[in-house]
Amino acid sequence: MKVETKNQRLTTFTNAELIKKILEFKKNKNVVILAHFYQIPEIQDIADYVGDSLGLAQNASKADVNMIVFAGVHFMAETAKILNPDTKVVIPDLEAGCSLADSCPKDKFSDFKSKYPDYKVISYINCTADIKTMSDVICTSGNAVKLVESFPKEEKIIFAPDKNLGGYINSVTGRSMVLWDGTCEVHDILSTEAIINLKVKNPEAKLIAHPECRAPVLELADYVGSTTGMLKYTMQDNSKKYIVATETGLLHQMRKNCPEKEFIVVPADETCSCNDCPYMKMNTLEKLYLCMKNENPEIILPENVIEQAKKPIIRMLDISKKLNLIK
Repeated sequence: MKVETKNQRLTTFTNAELIKKILEFKKNKNVVILAHFYQIPEIQDIADYVGDSLGLAQNASKADVNMIVFAGVHFMAETAKILNPDTKVVIPDLEAGCSLADSCPKDKFSDFKSKYPDYKVISYINCTADIKTMSDVICTSGNAVKLVESFPKEEKIIFAPDKNLGGYINSVTGRSMVLWDGTCEVHDILSTEAIINLKVKNPEAKLIAHPECRAPVLELADYVGSTTGMLKYTMQDNSKKYIVATETGLLHQMRKNCPEKEFIVVPADETCSCNDCPYMKMNTLEKLYLCMKNENPEIILPENVIEQAKKPIIRMLDISKKLNLIK
């Protein structure tokens, strides 16, 4: 379900003044700002680290600060808290959720899991802390394929919550994982018709797509990968134009790294509107300033949830290091 982004002014400061105050808070309060690629450009530009879920999880695990400010959505801030239980973690807007995480409620997934008692559970990091507690290992779009391949071929696996990502992994690994029926509304909405129209108009452009997109879209792609993977691909590839099947926020980093190249985002609908995640875009400079000033909204999780949810995340990081996916 779509949410309305609230754009009303919360302060009388200009953007330049907000940025100055945010940078002062970073220094004086010993704060680190982690931001996802889908955040607005102004937030990306003042963050200490900008990345995808794998990179953000890795950086959250290394944090040695008084406070982590997570400019992203709720499950991401939860992950930071799980990895840093003794550190205060705040988020600009506590209502910044995730359609994919919401598609996998704790009770329903518990019932689903009970039908497959001898199956391992690999959960995509885009899930709630409660789902993480019921998982054997977490994955991200950047390490999902290799992580699944690290399990024996005969291993019985449940993959949750994104059926598109799970289906893609099944297709490239030859697995037959049981998939939870969840999707990301930002990626699932992208249509092959819109992409074909863009390819006809831009025959020289390469299509790059996030694996959360539907299978027909991925079959058209020249490259399928995580947000970091897509960014690196455009930096290393020699093409000059790309059709990008993901959220619009990633284009900011693409244009910064390759200003000589052209990037066209696949529209969300027939009106050619930008493919924005309404939850990611709930975070603004004003909300970022206020959460750093007031040190809230704070992410609070029960100790037992933190303890149980941390285990599959640490397993992911350990496996990723062994596979040389992270340093």
